[in-house]
Amino acid sequence: MIAALTGATGFLGGAVLERLLGEGHQVRALTRRPQPERAGVTWIAGDLADGKALASLVQGADAVIHVAGAINVPNRAAFHAANAEGTRLLAETARHAGVERFVLVSSLSAREPQLSDYGWSKREGEHMLVGVGLDWTIVRPPAIYGPGDHEMLEMFQMAARGLVLLPPPGRLSIIHADDLAALLVKLAEDRSGLTAGKIYEVDDGTPGGFTHVGFAHALGRAAGRKARTLSLPRFVLMLGARIDRAVRGAKAKLTPDRARYFCHPDWVSSPDARVPDSLWHPEISAEAGLAATAAGYRAKGWLR
Repeated sequence: MIAALTGATGFLGGAVLERLLGEGHQVRALTRRPQPERAGVTWIAGDLADGKALASLVQGADAVIHVAGAINVPNRAAFHAANAEGTRLLAETARHAGVERFVLVSSLSAREPQLSDYGWSKREGEHMLVGVGLDWTIVRPPAIYGPGDHEMLEMFQMAARGLVLLPPPGRLSIIHADDLAALLVKLAEDRSGLTAGKIYEVDDGTPGGFTHVGFAHALGRAAGRKARTLSLPRFVLMLGARIDRAVRGAKAKLTPDRARYFCHPDWVSSPDARVPDSLWHPEISAEAGLAATAAGYRAKGWLR
């Protein structure tokens, strides 16, 4: 298979790239920065707003795996440009090039688009794809983690220090990037029609997910420390988000948009939207995956 891949230089996209190459596929990968040559990979310079680059990316491809997107930008318009318009342009370019299979990485946040600009933009991206007329499958992952991930690093660092600050009580699901990458490749390969037109919610197989406190304790075990927890009320998180944005600007991790997302009590993947077991099932347990992630952080000097 020749796979057109976006987001290959990021955390999840990198895992997808490794999976594709490991299974013998050829990859055309979009990149905004020069990349070293690599066997099996053709790097296409450009971004999701560059129609010419997207045409080169999808020409002759058997499937598109669209991973790239914005998770932390200044405003609603920027989210829409990256996550909705970018998806529309890529999908329309793929259709014009005769590519039929399109796998979109959305987000569990798209289930509740009224809560955040990010979730709204991911839902809009889904709508853009559905309207183009491709053989599509959408995956809505929950929190993604694994060695090298920067998004969950601060949670691990808090656990290693012995105190994890949490949003108001709720539940969440998680999935290891390697498990998710394996699924995305299988979906791109699928020509049975079984997965066409489906929206899947995925996780690591933990029934009912984790409570926020339970997840913090799991992080503590992975970091080798008994972690205490402190659940913060919504108004404190919103205040902290404004402070973080004022202090760190575009590099802020806790934005008002994210704070609204974190305060929602149910980010557990629905068993009614699961992937058929005959196609895929998660192989990395939370205990093993979190421990390996902590070890990976330590090897890089990111975690004490």
